[in-house]
Amino acid sequence: MKLPEMFGENVFNDSVQKETLPKEVYSALRETIEAGKQLDVSIAGAVAAAMKDWAVSKGATHYTHWFQPLTGLTAEKHDSFIEPDGDKVIMRLTGKSLIVGEPDASSFPSGGSRATHMARGYTAWDPTSPAFVKEGTLYIPTVFVSYTGETLDKKSPLLRSMTALDKQAKRVLKCFGIDCKKVVCEAGPEQEYFLIPEDEYYGRKDLVLTGRTLFGAPVTRGQELEDHYFGVLKPKIAEYMRDLDEELWSYGILSKTKHNEVAPAQHEMAPVYSSTNTAVDMNMLTMELMKKVARRHGLVCLLHEKPFKGINGSGKHNNWSISTDSGLNLLKPGKTPETNTLFMLVLTAVIKAVDDYQGILRAFVASAGNDHRLGADEAPPAIISVYLGDQLGALVDSIVKGENYVPSKTAKGSIGVPESPIFPKDATDRNRTSPFAFTGNKFEFRMLGSQANVADANIGLNAIVADALSDFADELENVKDVENAANAIIARELKKHYRIIFNHDGYGPEWEPEAKKRGLLNNKNTADAVPVLFEDKNIEVFVRQGVYTRQEAAARANIRLENYTKIINIEALTMVEMAKRDVIPAVSCFIAELCQNVASKQAAFEGIPCETEKKLVKKLAELNDKTSAAISRLEKHLKEIDQEKVIEASKAMAHIVIPDMEEIRKYVDEMETLTSSDYWPYPSYYDILYGVK
Repeated sequence: MKLPEMFGENVFNDSVQKETLPKEVYSALRETIEAGKQLDVSIAGAVAAAMKDWAVSKGATHYTHWFQPLTGLTAEKHDSFIEPDGDKVIMRLTGKSLIVGEPDASSFPSGGSRATHMARGYTAWDPTSPAFVKEGTLYIPTVFVSYTGETLDKKSPLLRSMTALDKQAKRVLKCFGIDCKKVVCEAGPEQEYFLIPEDEYYGRKDLVLTGRTLFGAPVTRGQELEDHYFGVLKPKIAEYMRDLDEELWSYGILSKTKHNEVAPAQHEMAPVYSSTNTAVDMNMLTMELMKKVARRHGLVCLLHEKPFKGINGSGKHNNWSISTDSGLNLLKPGKTPETNTLFMLVLTAVIKAVDDYQGILRAFVASAGNDHRLGADEAPPAIISVYLGDQLGALVDSIVKGENYVPSKTAKGSIGVPESPIFPKDATDRNRTSPFAFTGNKFEFRMLGSQANVADANIGLNAIVADALSDFADELENVKDVENAANAIIARELKKHYRIIFNHDGYGPEWEPEAKKRGLLNNKNTADAVPVLFEDKNIEVFVRQGVYTRQEAAARANIRLENYTKIINIEALTMVEMAKRDVIPAVSCFIAELCQNVASKQAAFEGIPCETEKKLVKKLAELNDKTSAAISRLEKHLKEIDQEKVIEASKAMAHIVIPDMEEIRKYVDEMETLTSSDYWPYPSYYDILYGVK
């Protein structure tokens, strides 16, 4: 089958809806999807019947309300289409079954927003994200709420945040004489990942239980030659990527780019933009398919942010933009941004939002896995800043300093030989050290972890930018000269929020002290980053924009800290078990063999000193003893932590337990370099990273 015919073949998309639905039903459904009008429940029966018939034709026997609980993953409960009809059955999906489902909500995280015994929850159809068929089941994207009305998922607040941004952006546009049906925020989340041999994966208890290696001596050749990035794909990797692309395309996922990433065994997939809601759904499905397709090829796909120490970890760059339904990109500067007042106002709103609520953005990308990479020379620092590039940076500088702006001339590129084509140069370079960078007609939020649900980052962005636009609309709706008033807002707010703009090297040693002078936050781990979400200012912005209630906002902060504490606890317990049951005994056996060899040599050849073996025995014995003592300290500290007190527990994990674990790892990794590979109980980094042929 050719790609155009293959693309979206498993999706109940617009073309399928147009073909299978009555004309009036189709029109009503498209009004809901495209213009944001409330769903007409009277059409649900017709949509359900058409959806069921289409799904059955694709081999489906079941349907599920597919939702995104606060675990950060997806969830599904499968029901068959069959209903009794005398002594036979019929295949049926009712309008009610399409719109609402009832799962048990008691076993999902709620962050204290509801009692465990309050078990009832509801899933409700999200018609803006298309249903699809996978493995014999019709998947219906839904929201998930409790019996008492609290949202228990990622999708509900995401949709609310999109509505808030739509509402406030349209208010600003109206001031400029622009009417539109809808303002849509779009996202394109790039996805980094590792592929390793399945056999080596199952030989590592830490990879299986935690997603990362808790021990592992560095491989002698890592990424220092810089030859893996964009390098030739290994045959097995190329086969996997081809298979993955075909899977993704069949679900309408716009997989565009694939390549080797910086670290050995690391790769990346980048999609084309789509509406943020569908982009989130597609990314969740992408991560699932990446893992499933890998198993078909004898591989395991690792999505952890830092599965291997000493080489680059994996992130997920979130490309974010705002456009009208007519195609006007509100973040497109045009050829003369200095005269594009609307663009400059929207840009200023983003800058204001990021500065005012930098703590929210940092907290929303915080996780146990992401803590390992933020701030390293592979990811942006933990300090939030905005990169504008040369052209916009110079324009903003001129506004803030009250100087005349002299636009730079558009340059053309060439390598200096007549055969080479002349190519247009962008107005600015890219800054890979910036956490929030303007990249021509969008912003790239580069801090997200590779296994994150990108809903969180987009909820935060949408809400805070909507709030800034709301403030601007409040001023502009009451003035006659909108252009002058807007320019006054731009100048005032850029001066006020100039501190958040940084167009230089985020890895440089001077940035951290400079950021401190500017009063920017520098929360380096989840335990320090997340508590800002309990602050009234950071709760009120979500309440004001109708994204979270106060209770929902606090619940999500609690869940982040609970999740962080549980993950570190699992990692610590896994480390203890591996060290006590595998590493220490293995090293002890090797020491015993060395001692036996020394005794045998000295018995056979009187006077042989065997100094090398003796030194090695002494060194390994010391390290083994230090490991055992460090384990005892770690176990003691773990017992002292009260995990019911989430803030205190998370702080203890970050500042006591993790340093304990790093000490144990230091000893064990050194012992690996001194112990015969015949005795070492786990596959090495070499086995894992270079095991794919």
